[in-house]
Amino acid sequence: MKFDILTHGKLIKRYKRFLADIQLDNGETITAHVPNSGAMTSTIETGCDVWVSFHDNPKRKLKYTLELTKLYDQYICTNTNVANKIAIEAIQNGIIKELHNYKTLKPEQKYGQNSRIDILLENENEKCYVEVKSVTLKIEDNLAFPDSITSRGEKHLNELAQMVKDGHRAVMLYIIQRTDNLPFRIASEIDKKYYESFLNVTKKGVEVLVYQSSISQKEIFIDRKLNFKI
Repeated sequence: MKFDILTHGKLIKRYKRFLADIQLDNGETITAHVPNSGAMTSTIETGCDVWVSFHDNPKRKLKYTLELTKLYDQYICTNTNVANKIAIEAIQNGIIKELHNYKTLKPEQKYGQNSRIDILLENENEKCYVEVKSVTLKIEDNLAFPDSITSRGEKHLNELAQMVKDGHRAVMLYIIQRTDNLPFRIASEIDKKYYESFLNVTKKGVEVLVYQSSISQKEIFIDRKLNFKI
């Protein structure tokens, strides 16, 4: 996925979850939308390098969107909406080989109890429900998910397990949206209930895939699979 032209700046502060004050290189101070509801631990700090995209849409209150940060020489894509886009791109390009042999791909399809599955793959004999999660948290020498308590994420796990029970295939797809070359794990110390649900649903047949992104100031794309043991 190619980024729109990105503008560099330095973070002043993030607040109210979805807002960030940033000083651009030209000296202008702007407020950017932060498309990330998580804690953003280990992804952002005062004075860090950031990159924003500009959107000249009269319907938008905030013209800038925070896309990337850089900490300790590692790029991090903090825009969680990107994960779904690059996952779809990677499936269509055959990068995620486990999800390639399907005739149709439909994003954001209704399923479960008032939910939407990120990606629904279908062929004549099978439906495959794929839930995508953006991974940006670093804990010591590991990358991890989630970065905060997520009852919504736990609900998604249980709904995937129900799809398996109903005779379908179900996959949890974790997309690493930072450039660290580190192993991945579930952050049980942050959300024990999510961890326990994760262990439970994987025993019931929910599959787990973890893929790494390549990130630059121009583009982001999924480039390789990470080995992950439950």
